[in-house]
Amino acid sequence: MQILDLTFRILMICGCWMPDTWTTPYKRLVYYVYTIFIMLLVHSFMLSQLMDLILTVDNTDDFTDNFYMLLAMFVSCCKMLTLLINRSNIAMLIDILVRKPCKPVQSDEIEIQQKFDKHVQTNTLWYAFFVETTCLCIAVTSLLTEFRKKRLTFRAWLPFDYSSSSLFRIVYVHQLISLTAGSILHIACDGLICGFLVHICCQIEIIECRLRKVAHDRNILRQSVLQHDNIFKFANLVNEKFRFTIIIQFIVSTLVVCFNLFQFTKSTGLKAQYMQLIMYTGCMLTQIFFYCWYGNEVMLKSRYLVNCIFEMEWFGLNKHTKQSLLMIMRRSSKPIELTSAYVISMNLDSFVGLLKTSYSAYNILKQI
Repeated sequence: MQILDLTFRILMICGCWMPDTWTTPYKRLVYYVYTIFIMLLVHSFMLSQLMDLILTVDNTDDFTDNFYMLLAMFVSCCKMLTLLINRSNIAMLIDILVRKPCKPVQSDEIEIQQKFDKHVQTNTLWYAFFVETTCLCIAVTSLLTEFRKKRLTFRAWLPFDYSSSSLFRIVYVHQLISLTAGSILHIACDGLICGFLVHICCQIEIIECRLRKVAHDRNILRQSVLQHDNIFKFANLVNEKFRFTIIIQFIVSTLVVCFNLFQFTKSTGLKAQYMQLIMYTGCMLTQIFFYCWYGNEVMLKSRYLVNCIFEMEWFGLNKHTKQSLLMIMRRSSKPIELTSAYVISMNLDSFVGLLKTSYSAYNILKQI
């Protein structure tokens, strides 16, 4: 079974990962054009909102109406650029997982990997369903309210007059398609990063499985030591290559929660728009919650490896084996901790801190 199969299919859809079977120059050219098309979609939508913020917005209500979606599209653009820049690094990370010593060999090890990969696929499906349902809610609400009044779904500045029916429909459809493309980019990038974190936990569990067999097959020990070293290198690579995306996600999630709380205080909104805001806020919180949850799981799992070694029948092993186990224990005493820009740890405490910061910023905004 291929690792993160569903995630890579989503990456293909959003133009960030060329299918392995597309080896001919013609197919490669077609996919490059498709990638440029997706990039133009999300960037043009983001720029239209940014220009509206700079040139048109002149009051608090218009600012909040624009800013919360501008932030989401800005993150979509950042995530697409991160995925495109790191295509070779992503391939290298996958290669680490499918090569020895990380590659599962025994049937019980393969079963562990399949269990974790199925867990990633299930979470990605539910996350995709939630995000796309939110996009559908925004589109339906807009069709029932804004479209009839010939108003766009989101505020935007455009360098031409779109008052005619044909141009208005083109701009209107462009916004909805760009919103969908941006949401798929969120799903792809978040699913990939969280998938890597889950597979770090998977590799630690495979090590635990192998260490239980050391008493019967001492050749496994060397492989386990190398695998443990590879896991730390793998975690550092993930942290290094995606640190910019993670810190941007932290900042944007804080701002979005803050401004959406401000949106809820406005009494002029329709009930459908309140539901739209609730679902949108839920999506942004889910994004950062996944990072914090799985970052916390990696930390706990890597720390628990020490207990797993203590529970072994180590007293019957020879001196060399005990020294090797002691080396793993000493390294595990400092757990794997992923951070955003080496400042904020990715754990549940950081998620709670984000909520507190958002509420504090909302109170300041409300007073101003």
